[in-house]
Amino acid sequence: MASQFSLFRHRRFSAMFFTQFLGAFNDNVFKQALILVLTYSAATKLGMAVSLLNNLAAMLFILPYFLFSALAGQIADKYEKSKLTQLVKLLEIIIMGISAVGFVFEIYWLLFVALFLMGTQSTFFGPIKYAYLPEAMHKDELVGANGLFQTGTSLAILVGMMSAGLLMQLNHPMIWVCVVTLVVAFLGFVASKFLPKTHAYNPKLVVNYNIFATSFEVIKYLYGLPLLFFIIMGNSWFWFYGATFLTQVPEFSKTMLYGDEGVVIFLLTLFSVGTAMGSLLCKTLTKNQISLKLLPIGIVGLSLFAIDLYFALNGLSIVAGANEATYGIGELFAMNGTVRVFVDLFLLGLSGGIYIVPLYAYMQAYAPKPPFSHCGGKQHF
Repeated sequence: MASQFSLFRHRRFSAMFFTQFLGAFNDNVFKQALILVLTYSAATKLGMAVSLLNNLAAMLFILPYFLFSALAGQIADKYEKSKLTQLVKLLEIIIMGISAVGFVFEIYWLLFVALFLMGTQSTFFGPIKYAYLPEAMHKDELVGANGLFQTGTSLAILVGMMSAGLLMQLNHPMIWVCVVTLVVAFLGFVASKFLPKTHAYNPKLVVNYNIFATSFEVIKYLYGLPLLFFIIMGNSWFWFYGATFLTQVPEFSKTMLYGDEGVVIFLLTLFSVGTAMGSLLCKTLTKNQISLKLLPIGIVGLSLFAIDLYFALNGLSIVAGANEATYGIGELFAMNGTVRVFVDLFLLGLSGGIYIVPLYAYMQAYAPKPPFSHCGGKQHF
């Protein structure tokens, strides 16, 4: 059985992998830089609670997924995917230009606009990349390809967040953040130019731009397919779960661990590396078979380690340093109970990787083709 890493020899996989990797990296450099700005400086300047600003940021990034996912799916069906990907990556360059203005001039409302646009851009890219995999990969490559994609995404999140933390410690940090995000957006566009052309699944489809009617129609259709509906709900639950943890990490790092910016990055690293390792394990654990047998293991892990993390955090007795000084990673390691918190975060990520990869592979391999297109509300078979 060939190693899943042999897929990198094929342009049909590597071009989309690096397009996705660079996009996820850029998302997280931007988001983490914004969260650090909100947590450590903007909240004080604006006179607002850190939790309110961070949760507002999370909501603005996630909201486009609720609003535009059904529309994005139609567009992915109607048009050829390599050209669509290039347009989406071009949009990323423009959005990073908008965010650069917001960062340099400390225009926080403009940064929130850029965040919403980044969420929108990611929403329209999602159906493209996940519909691309089953079209470009053989069926026996899907588990390995999804494992690598999820690993790449986790590492991109990790490296992006770490990079944001490092950039924020340099002289003129906002300039560095702007330069890096613009350059990476451009590189992502270049990577998308190497994508092989695919066929448009339904070029005659008439796109319904009523996002509420379309979303209802898609949900109604999926509800008639119980197993697929269960898989999509499970997939959505995982991303809600992960986003909840990642959003709260900066705040509990500051308010419960009294950690500095480096501690935030370390905690996110533990979670992301765990997810990457769990994702890579899936091919071995399933023996390259598309199966949902790993789901119970992932669910139990995500539940037990979250519960233990709750008790571990509540059992801490850390007090703020003199003059409210923050602690570094080494200082926290020397304190009672912190290692348990670190282990729980890592195992949460590991369980998440084991949980999500089989869901993606199964969905791509066995999802039926939609029996209708949106043409004036009529069904065309």
